[in-house]
Amino acid sequence: MKQVHTSSDSPSDPAGLRYDPRVREVMTAFTQGGDTLALEAAAATRAAHHAVERLRSHGSEGRGLSSGALDVLIRLSATPDGMSIGELARAGDVTSRNITGLVDTLERDSLARRAPDPQDRRAVRVHITDAGRAWLDSFRHPTQHAMSAVFHGFTPDELAQLRHLCLRLVDNQRRIEQYLAPGGQ
Repeated sequence: MKQVHTSSDSPSDPAGLRYDPRVREVMTAFTQGGDTLALEAAAATRAAHHAVERLRSHGSEGRGLSSGALDVLIRLSATPDGMSIGELARAGDVTSRNITGLVDTLERDSLARRAPDPQDRRAVRVHITDAGRAWLDSFRHPTQHAMSAVFHGFTPDELAQLRHLCLRLVDNQRRIEQYLAPGGQ
């Protein structure tokens, strides 16, 4: 993938850190001149998420799968005994109903299959098929190439720090949800 630089590259502040002047202007108006740093960080996080998802979706949808179905397929590829719908939902932090639809799609495309759970006759487990493994094999290299391009110029330490900071956001959000839940503390 060729390296592309446009005039829309973000400028840097005096400390050498990138920012979006349009977001800063809007957030300054919103806060009536107050501190905008957390709001700018939230906007940058959202923009980064969308950038990665657009690239990821472009690659998977061009091959007939949504990014959600791709996530399920990747999880199934790492579990030789398959996973239940509930396990997949918890792993992906989505509803069982959502997972059921994604598994329906994967099953329709012969990339996954449901099978009775040998431990619980009332339950089913979802397994990746050989066709699902082949699909992932064909998708692996283009995905690695695309992620290398989108994270071009990042050092391993920066990538680890980015991962760390993003997961801190997720942890904070989960704490807030627990606090706001009925009976939460």
